[in-house]
Amino acid sequence: MTPKQDAAPGQVSYASDPLRPVRIWLYGLAAFVLLIVVVGGITRLTESGLSITSWKPISGVIPPLNQAEWEAEFEAYKQIPQYSVINSWMSLDDFKFIFFWEWFHRLVARFLGVLFIVPFVVFLFQKRLPRNLAWPLFGLFVLGGFQGALGWWMVSSGLTELTSVSQYRLAAHLTAASLLFIALVYVARSLSPGRVLGRVTGFHMATAILLLVSIILQIGAGAFVAGLDAGMGYQTWPLMDGAIIPNGLFAMDPAWRNLFENALTVQFIHRGLAYLIVAYVAYLIWRRYSDGGFGGVHGWLPRIGAIVLLQVGLGIATLLMSVPIGLAVGHQALAFMLAGLSIAYIADMRRVR
Repeated sequence: MTPKQDAAPGQVSYASDPLRPVRIWLYGLAAFVLLIVVVGGITRLTESGLSITSWKPISGVIPPLNQAEWEAEFEAYKQIPQYSVINSWMSLDDFKFIFFWEWFHRLVARFLGVLFIVPFVVFLFQKRLPRNLAWPLFGLFVLGGFQGALGWWMVSSGLTELTSVSQYRLAAHLTAASLLFIALVYVARSLSPGRVLGRVTGFHMATAILLLVSIILQIGAGAFVAGLDAGMGYQTWPLMDGAIIPNGLFAMDPAWRNLFENALTVQFIHRGLAYLIVAYVAYLIWRRYSDGGFGGVHGWLPRIGAIVLLQVGLGIATLLMSVPIGLAVGHQALAFMLAGLSIAYIADMRRVR
């Protein structure tokens, strides 16, 4: 019997689906990437990211087990600027708290590699993976390893002169994580059996891709906000520093530095991109409503619109409440979910026949 998917996204009936375990695995990996992003957000917001000053991919799995090992780790932390400038008040017990979050973040990141490679080898042995799928999946494994290397590159930026990590490297790290998440969701969704109903034109595909690119750019912009602690200032809405367009957006010289190093400008850009995405999604929904409604593959659009509104509301609340950890982490996670919905929409449009 040939698998069919004749209704809205997610409504599948099939008799035989050998790739189902592969899809479940890929969705599980995507969910685990999201977990790593959440733990990374907590690590950043608790200012724990520089507590481990060395990169030991294998032995680093085991935390300090006795007093001497804890003292050695604490002594290493005392050598970096963050301790001497900001955290010189810390006791060993205080250090253990921030150490835990960085250690746990690295642990779950390592475990992602295990969750990838073991099932991958099993599926190869079972011959579940066709050759045209095996190599792209291995490429995702390489991307995951690259993401880990970016993480250390980011941490290393805060060990010599800075008291926090470079916002440039933080943006690279978080954006790479979003690309890995998006790729996993896309491959998993593309392996769904059967077909999706609907009429898809080049316009539909191009506008959906533009939406996804906008979301990725917004995730990167959010990383710059986080890296500069820009959310800790200008905590009013809708006005910013008492104006719609605040003074000082180009106070730095040369002008391009303001886009990445001026906290006022960086937050203004993040707000502006949010408004543009809301307007763009509203246009796409209106256009689709006027052109036949949301049946079949285009059922993704109302869902995307709802998440966009929720995300904007969460971002505003995070700002007005002085960036509480729960809201800030939720805001970051929801951005990834929005990217996931957008790439699922694109994947399903490619499956329309």
